[in-house]
Amino acid sequence: MSKPKVLVVEDEPALIDTLEYNLTKQGYDVSIAADGEQALKLARSTLPDLILLDIMLPVIDGLEVCRILRQEMTAPILMLTARADEVDKIVGLEMGADDYLTKPFSMRELLARVKAMLRRVRLTREELAQEQQSADAPAGGKGEQFRFDNLIVDLTRREVLVGDAPIHLKPKEHDLLAFLARNRGIVLSRDLILERVWGWDYDGGSRTVDVHIRWLREKIETDPANPRRIVTVRSIGYRFEG
Repeated sequence: MSKPKVLVVEDEPALIDTLEYNLTKQGYDVSIAADGEQALKLARSTLPDLILLDIMLPVIDGLEVCRILRQEMTAPILMLTARADEVDKIVGLEMGADDYLTKPFSMRELLARVKAMLRRVRLTREELAQEQQSADAPAGGKGEQFRFDNLIVDLTRREVLVGDAPIHLKPKEHDLLAFLARNRGIVLSRDLILERVWGWDYDGGSRTVDVHIRWLREKIETDPANPRRIVTVRSIGYRFEG
């Protein structure tokens, strides 16, 4: 089995050395980029399984690098920053980051998050492989598919259609919609959604759920400002009406 590939994008030499040493010791194949431009080149050439991305970078800042990479690949992005402001975290999440770690951080915590994120990558790939096998098999069934008026959520093919038009969803958006579809009509708290979709060890906060719900509404609601499919339940969370 090949080693998981981790791209570290950081411009502090001391931290680069520490990260490279500890990640390599854990058995990861580590690549290093010291600026945003180099990060884009390395990400495109190595196709990493996970990206550690500092916000404050020369040439191209980390937020812009995150935005560009999220359009090109699905590798999870763990943002590293000295900024502790919640606004910066929300901006990072909106750009497509999967998790956030504020400097200074303990190496044990970083390694735990890397391990958890790579585990989710591996499980997702295994699920996709199983789904592809099911899709290729000459069975008569259609797999797991949900239909809500003009909205079709095909979990086997990981496709979403509104009418006849395919809707492009980011991996976490699709996972979130799948969880909502499986629990139609049930009031789901933000904490429950966070645990089931992002995992119990995710430390990004429930605001992540609100951000992804907003993104989903913009793609599947007729009027995102007055949602009818994903309904807000005040002080609790959300209910999917389909």
